[in-house]
Amino acid sequence: MFLTPMLAILVVFTLIPALLALILSFTDIRSSDLRDPFAVGFTGLSTFASVLTDPSFLGALGNTFLMVVIGVPSTIVIGFALSLALDSGVRRLRGTLRAAYYLPVITNVVAAAVIWSYAFSLSGPVNSALSALGLPIVNWLGQSGSAVGVVTAMAVWRNIGTVMVLFLAGLQAVPEELYEAASLDGAGARRRMLSITVPLLQPTTLLVTVLMTTAFMNMFDEPYLVTGGGPVGSTRTIALWIYQQFGYGNVADSMAGSYVLLIIIMALSLLQFRMLRSRV
Repeated sequence: MFLTPMLAILVVFTLIPALLALILSFTDIRSSDLRDPFAVGFTGLSTFASVLTDPSFLGALGNTFLMVVIGVPSTIVIGFALSLALDSGVRRLRGTLRAAYYLPVITNVVAAAVIWSYAFSLSGPVNSALSALGLPIVNWLGQSGSAVGVVTAMAVWRNIGTVMVLFLAGLQAVPEELYEAASLDGAGARRRMLSITVPLLQPTTLLVTVLMTTAFMNMFDEPYLVTGGGPVGSTRTIALWIYQQFGYGNVADSMAGSYVLLIIIMALSLLQFRMLRSRV
């Protein structure tokens, strides 16, 4: 009885729209057909074929994978390092630092995007610092390579807190007796890390890897708010491409792209479970 409201919300706002999106992806529906959706034609898999051969979609796919390859390892490494520091290395202001590192997770994304856009603008503090050091000013948001770096860095900054909290919980679950026994046997800090901490954190590592891969594959807020997908589509992700196609009226393409993204995420998640679960 208590689960009924949540289940109703799940069915009405998630399951039914997902089913309708799957049905529409096999048609040629456009926004002009929404008034009479039963008059559209059935196209089978041709919409998926069109999406998978669309240069703009392939470009968005490449951009997304690039951000995943850069962002996911960076987020995991930095989050793990922070969790280690907060678990054992930092003694004073530990609670304050935990809250500070987690603050980007709960910060309003629009406000954060405004700050990042200003910081990396031509007259922003980053270029001011470069000028003070005698270095040339960089058009961070106007060049493809640097724009991808800024968008990915913002996504890393927003997700580090989540990774840190998860790893911190995993570290605190490791029995202290194991470290004490290893120390008595002559194991140094590096050996204790490789032989105790890392193996026992495998379940947490699996969880963090799947969550961060999914988050970066679904990245939308950062490119939409900071660069709008530019310059020249260099920061357009699959999620942003889906949104733009729906805005252009290409409803069928948008729905098909959504399921292509879903299939890719499921395949990556299964691969990660296969690679990491055997070691857990």
